[in-house]
Amino acid sequence: MSEGCCTLGDMPAGPTTPPADTAPLRKARGAFFTPPALAEYVSDWAVRSAQDRVLEPSCGDAEFLLAALRRMRAVAGTTETVPHLDGVELHEPSAAAARSRLRAAGVEGTVRTGDFFAVEPTGSYDVVIGNPPYIRYQDFTGEARAKSLAAALRAGVNLTRLASSWAAFTVHSALFLKPGGRLGLVLPAELLSVNYAAEVRRFLMERFARVDLVLFEERVFPGVQEEVVLLLADGYGAGPTDECHIYQTRTAQTLSTTAVPRAWRPEDPSAKWTPSLLGSEVLDVYGGLLRGEGFTPLETWGETTLGMVTGNNRYFALSPERVRELGLRRSDLLPLSPPGSSHLRGGAFTRQALTALGRRGYPVWLFRPGGRPSPAALAYIAAGEATGVHEAYKCRVRTPWWRVPLQEPADLLLTYMNADTPRLVANAAGAHHLNSVHGLYLRAEQRELGRALLPYAALNSMTLLGAETVGRAYGGGLLKIEPREADRLPVPSPALVEAARPALEEAEPEVTAALQRGQLLTAVERVDAALLTGALGLAPGEVAALRAGREQLAARRRSRGGRGPVAAP
Repeated sequence: MSEGCCTLGDMPAGPTTPPADTAPLRKARGAFFTPPALAEYVSDWAVRSAQDRVLEPSCGDAEFLLAALRRMRAVAGTTETVPHLDGVELHEPSAAAARSRLRAAGVEGTVRTGDFFAVEPTGSYDVVIGNPPYIRYQDFTGEARAKSLAAALRAGVNLTRLASSWAAFTVHSALFLKPGGRLGLVLPAELLSVNYAAEVRRFLMERFARVDLVLFEERVFPGVQEEVVLLLADGYGAGPTDECHIYQTRTAQTLSTTAVPRAWRPEDPSAKWTPSLLGSEVLDVYGGLLRGEGFTPLETWGETTLGMVTGNNRYFALSPERVRELGLRRSDLLPLSPPGSSHLRGGAFTRQALTALGRRGYPVWLFRPGGRPSPAALAYIAAGEATGVHEAYKCRVRTPWWRVPLQEPADLLLTYMNADTPRLVANAAGAHHLNSVHGLYLRAEQRELGRALLPYAALNSMTLLGAETVGRAYGGGLLKIEPREADRLPVPSPALVEAARPALEEAEPEVTAALQRGQLLTAVERVDAALLTGALGLAPGEVAALRAGREQLAARRRSRGGRGPVAAP
């Protein structure tokens, strides 16, 4: 079966016997065997003539080339065709297996052993198909990364150093196509959602006349967490296109029963394609609200920033009891929202809540002497140096090491790792925050309104759905939202919040009580009644569509994270 593998330089065959190809070795080079049903489907779509020139980069043992051969013979109605089949493969034993399988099928395909990124694009193929390597950026380093970034840049795609291996591989593969050529790849579902893939998404829609995506409801690769999509891009050089065609299917085995596609048009080609997972009815309501004046990106309200980085939270974040033990003075400390965000579940984080957390042993003080440290603080600094705290990187690069770079208390705190949905919480306690949450600093003209009502107004079905589209799934099915993503979170506009102010103020006690009981859905229903059906005049069916869309994406996220289906919040 075909595999995607990383490109770490040429590996010519040698006289010695290669080591056995174990699962850890395959994982290290990004190799994952492709189910034959996927190779057949992609080849049947891509190959349209027995004369097509076909390339399979990272070809493994030639699963896609063999599927292309079967397709050519079916189209020609004979086994006497002389196909043009080429492959590139890093791993020599796999390349040898590919040549052997092609010979056994009656053809002499050309399978080159070496680094695909070292092969100059020819612009001569009708079809490029395969399963690119998947290596996360943490393991994709050195010369291999440099070559991949240079290859993508050749096509005008400037990838960041956070890009995994498949991104540059996709762009480089397209450059081998002749005008009108077709690209069929098995890609991580990261294509839809990660920030570093923005320029890959733009490249595909600018260069191809048509872009189709096949989405799966279940995982395709057994034992592999990563979800995949099929990219079917047609008409190379005849773009741009402003829409994608979306196919939905359950598994690789149900590809033959895939329904008629639906067209979906992204707001911007480089923006996340996560909304493509939604049905037409949900998209109509969601898109209409995005284009209207009732909802606006969160950045309209203010600036979202990362929290402070201490370098060692255990040292710098202190409980009241620990402060008393050390004998620290108030001038040595700043009030702190404790690391994490489990305590940020209501509409406001108050001083009373901060005090209650301290009584329960939470670290609600940040060690940060503002001027001359007290004698107790100097002793604590000496103790930190004795245990090597000052040698941590974030401590080592600042002077003095024990003075954490200061940020003013934010107006609102935004949770960014969430089992259910991001929460905006008014920082009524005036606490400082660490990088386990984000801070939203409201514009002066919107500060009073935003602090009073935005945390409640944001608990509506439109914003919850928007969070699933702008954020991304993380380990364990959590929803992660970074500041750049938070900037695009659709929230009620200042004008809408002002218009709904009486209704929101009336609803606030009920919403707060529901949140205290952990009943997010009850709180959302109450806000929807005040904001969506009340102030905006949405029909109940439209609100229901937004809720269903949000739950669809949330369930998919939880399933991808391995948590399995759980009840709606």
